[in-house]
Amino acid sequence: MNPAEVYILKQPEPYKSILLHVQILIEHVFPDAELKYKWRIPCYYIGTRPICYLNQSKNYIDVGFWHSAHITKHTEHLVTENRKVVKSLRYNTLDDINDEILIRILEEVEKHKNKSFLK
Repeated sequence: MNPAEVYILKQPEPYKSILLHVQILIEHVFPDAELKYKWRIPCYYIGTRPICYLNQSKNYIDVGFWHSAHITKHTEHLVTENRKVVKSLRYNTLDDINDEILIRILEEVEKHKNKSFLK
């Protein structure tokens, strides 16, 4: 089993369920994305470029996007919190996840995947 998958499966509830749900949505939008274990957290990549990371931190799951400058939809849901580049969606419970918002943000990232940041 990939270390990123082990990370997800070892999380306590509700974080494990949140991570599994987010994983399904990411892999739906990016069927060719590869789940890697970098910086001690699961990270999705297309080729050599990162798409997003998943991190259980404090009392939430952080779905972070490195290339957030290209995200223009649903920005009111993105958290920056003392970060200059990365923005993220945060979930405390499974019910906090709005599938449509996450999918739209992922689709926006996919729309830009052929531009320089995902080559």
